[in-house]
Amino acid sequence: MRFEMKENGFETNFEYGTLQVSGNEEYGFRPYQLMVSAIAVCSGGVLRKVLEKQRMTIYHMTVDADVTRDPDAANKLTKIHLHYTISGENLNEAKIEKAVVLAQKNCPMAQTVIDSIELTETFTIQ
Repeated sequence: MRFEMKENGFETNFEYGTLQVSGNEEYGFRPYQLMVSAIAVCSGGVLRKVLEKQRMTIYHMTVDADVTRDPDAANKLTKIHLHYTISGENLNEAKIEKAVVLAQKNCPMAQTVIDSIELTETFTIQ
């Protein structure tokens, strides 16, 4: 990836569009938003695959990310809590609980930050 400096941030182009990144939300995604998004979406995608391999059919899933930052340490991300809301067929609470743990172990984005950001996860079945 190549990022080009613009007046209010940086941008890069992909086949599916332009990504604008800026420290100011008026001009693009903030870097911490992209990091949290990568972790949330990676974790949710891996969880979906794990649940489907366990023969649970997922109709819909949302991932809510609660972020804690430390203003005394350059607004460093200190904690991310992911909450999955899952609807589907053949959903088993005990199996989902194990799947959440397995998904975190197999999500490259979660594993990248696991030693520096506290990552917790919960779920609700709808």
